[in-house]
Amino acid sequence: MLRTLMLAVLLVLAGCATSPREQQVATVAVSQDTWRQVDRQIVAASKSAIEQAGLYARGSMEHWRRLVYERTEIQFIPWFSSYWTQEWLAVKVSWYAASAEGEEDAAARRLAIYLQEQYREQVLAPVAVEIDPEAIRANATGYYVRLLNQQVQAIAQRHRIPPELMSRRLHGIPAISLGPPAARNASLYEMAHTEPLNTLPAYAALIDHVNKAAITGSGPSDAVIATVAERTSEKIEAQFATRGAAGAAAAVAGKAAGALISVGVAGIRAIIHEGERPEMETQIRKSLSAAFDEAWFQSLKHPLSGVMAPVYYLAEEIEGSLVAADLANRAVELPVIKP
Repeated sequence: MLRTLMLAVLLVLAGCATSPREQQVATVAVSQDTWRQVDRQIVAASKSAIEQAGLYARGSMEHWRRLVYERTEIQFIPWFSSYWTQEWLAVKVSWYAASAEGEEDAAARRLAIYLQEQYREQVLAPVAVEIDPEAIRANATGYYVRLLNQQVQAIAQRHRIPPELMSRRLHGIPAISLGPPAARNASLYEMAHTEPLNTLPAYAALIDHVNKAAITGSGPSDAVIATVAERTSEKIEAQFATRGAAGAAAAVAGKAAGALISVGVAGIRAIIHEGERPEMETQIRKSLSAAFDEAWFQSLKHPLSGVMAPVYYLAEEIEGSLVAADLANRAVELPVIKP
């Protein structure tokens, strides 16, 4: 009798120690059919969030492209086509050729590297102060996660699922699976409840994963810059013979007359250059525009390395796991047909 009384007292005390909220959750039973509906609605919500994040990414990339075009037009093209830049490029090509040690096309390749550096400094870096593809990528990913989380909360309320039970469900849905180690993995719950997102180690691993898959260029591709450099190098090398003849004439004429000849030749070259400059600018503008449009499209659309790549990865993990679970449940519930 005493033992029974003590057991009753312990049960009463245990009931008092459990919060009303915990008691309520403990008594809530969510059917498997309801969970299947929830999972399917999460998949639908993910697809909707992808679409909305894609609209944001495209609009932002359009803005970025417009700024790059403007900067290219007012800064890089005038710089490249100016007489003194072409003279400086001639000096560099001459030095590259002299130090090539027999390496084929060394001058054009080294000039391409120099022009790529100049384009980054004069165009891409200043534009990045306002907006750049990496920022757009991060914002698009955060936007997708927030939209999906809002929809998930609405789904839970629609089915009257307590937050604790919904949280457990979200903990079981993988969003990033790049491990081991475990820090490279994250659930949908962790993605939705980490702010800011870049403090989550698994998210950093995802961005690193995307960066390794990234194609070359957030601007004119290396191939087109190399083409521009090759044309410039060929033009400069063709001018060397003319300049060499002028130098020989100046040497024969003597110091004073030679100086006048050199100045006169330089002035003539400047006049000729100004006459050719509009055609040069049209050509470089056409080449850069075609290359940039291609690179922009890749930055927007490429599923593995574009600005939407992290969103596509998350959606594939989340939707894939939920669809797979749904198919597994259907297979279990299929009636066994005996022969």
